Amino acid sequence: MAYDYKSVNADLGTTIDTSIYECPSAKTAVVLLCQIANIDGSNSVNVYVDYYDSSNTQAKALAHELPVPADTSLNPIGGKLVLEAGDQLRAWASAASDAEIVVSVVEIS
Repeated sequence: MAYDYKSVNADLGTTIDTSIYECPSAKTAVVLLCQIANIDGSNSVNVYVDYYDSSNTQAKALAHELPVPADTSLNPIGGKLVLEAGDQLRAWASAASDAEIVVSVVEIS
């Protein structure tokens, strides 16, 4: 087995079901960290995080309308999340340019 450690980051926009990370084909991925920061100095922002299961084409909420106060951060996934090939971690926010996300994964092949 080969292990590849990766991190991805993005500015969260308001477009629903925006893919932040997709597990590559012929691999399994484990989400080790998912951190969202509210970079707005005065306003709270609500964030949404979904797990998309490509094998049955369904998305399920991991965090829904989760408030992130100004100048704070949180980890919306309480533990590790296993993604199979084609599965996605999706995220968006109630306001554009107020939230940033960092995701660290290990890909296993």
